[in-house]
Amino acid sequence: MLISGCCAALCGQARQLELPLDDAIAMARVQSVDAAVALDELRTAYWQWRTFRADQLPEITFTATLPEYGKQYNSYLNSDGEYSFVPTNSLQARGQLSITQNIPLTGGKIALNTSLDFMRQFEGGVGNRFMTIPVALTLSQPLFGVNTMKWDRRIEPLRYTEAKAAFLSATEDVARLTVEYYFSLLMSRENLDIARQNLANAEQLYGVAQEKRTMGQISQNDLLQMELNLLDARSTLTDCESSLRADMFALRSFLNIDEDVEIVPVTPSAVPDAHIVYADALERALENNKFVKTMQRRQLEADYEVARAKGSLREINLFLQVGYTGTDTRFGPAYERLRANEVASVGISIPLLDWGKRRGKVKTAESNRRVTESRIRQENMNFNQNLFVLVERFTNQQQQLDIAARAADIAARRYRTNVETYLIGNISNLELNDSRQSKDTSRRDYIDQLYRFWTYWYQLRSLTLYDYATGTDIDADIERLLKIQ
Repeated sequence: MLISGCCAALCGQARQLELPLDDAIAMARVQSVDAAVALDELRTAYWQWRTFRADQLPEITFTATLPEYGKQYNSYLNSDGEYSFVPTNSLQARGQLSITQNIPLTGGKIALNTSLDFMRQFEGGVGNRFMTIPVALTLSQPLFGVNTMKWDRRIEPLRYTEAKAAFLSATEDVARLTVEYYFSLLMSRENLDIARQNLANAEQLYGVAQEKRTMGQISQNDLLQMELNLLDARSTLTDCESSLRADMFALRSFLNIDEDVEIVPVTPSAVPDAHIVYADALERALENNKFVKTMQRRQLEADYEVARAKGSLREINLFLQVGYTGTDTRFGPAYERLRANEVASVGISIPLLDWGKRRGKVKTAESNRRVTESRIRQENMNFNQNLFVLVERFTNQQQQLDIAARAADIAARRYRTNVETYLIGNISNLELNDSRQSKDTSRRDYIDQLYRFWTYWYQLRSLTLYDYATGTDIDADIERLLKIQ
């Protein structure tokens, strides 16, 4: 297959690919740039979610300074209050192993540490010193401030659920965009077929008109009119060929198909028979669409900003550490003669005069929250209204499609009858041209009604994330798509 494709390319021949609409959509979901962007955005949201989940678990950290050598002068405070500079020449090393756990309930952090410090002096008496902290328990706890971890536990799950719904909607938007490119090419090909047929008919009718003029059955004006029709048909054919090449290039680029492939679109012969009620569509949209999750997340983020601004009015931090420490010139005894190692501190930061700066931040956050709430109400009304209009248009479109199909069939049969009637001289050029234009317009209108139907169909799928053809929710295996091990 590959060899034959290469040979066709070398020979300058385009390979024809008959591509139904369903196959084009399936190809776009996998190969298009838009699909790749949607998948990358989902992957970003997934790893952000994984990072949040990891923050809830214990973290084991090893830190070390191996080694630190210093030969320099340092300031030293003498007993009489004067400073002097003393030389130092030492080698130091330090290692610490920590197990840290965030506390979502309080927003604090608890850690279990063990460490070992080593120092060797090269001047003023050579010797080794060891200091050990076999175990130390540390608690860091902000008081009265905002508990960021508590808010993250409420916001981040919504953000990830929103991202998954956004990905599913994006895949349906890819399908809708495919419909747009596909029907543009289908309409161009239909226009080209119409132009070729009209040119063939115009050539035939012009030949007949020349014979009739020779026999004196029509006027010179009628003959010139038929020649003008022929020239117009040739000009229209040239324009249609150019439009077809442009639309072919656009669809090939969107589907990531080789340029030597000539896509032959197939007019869909059937459409889904679905009866959609607004109340049902709204219920499914509110349950599945990212819109509701986005509104909830934005409300929570506005509440969090208010809580954070209020928490900054005063800051009180509690620090506690209990454990044991030992020191000796030898490694082993440094772990034997242990003493208590306890630290407790409470840090307070309360503004006495800030000219209303912190209070202003609280008022600003509260105002922003009210703005967010108003916007959410407005966007919710717009969402419901747009969905209602879309359901109504889709319901009406099914009838419009049936009417357009019937009209196209009638116009085509009328034109064939008028051509035969014209050949025997029973109708005029005006009547023939009118029936031809009616036939072309009806066929184009049918293609346009098909395009509208499929556009509305995939818009509804994107908003409700529900497939009314199968009666199931639209879902995806996220882990398989991301190839998570």
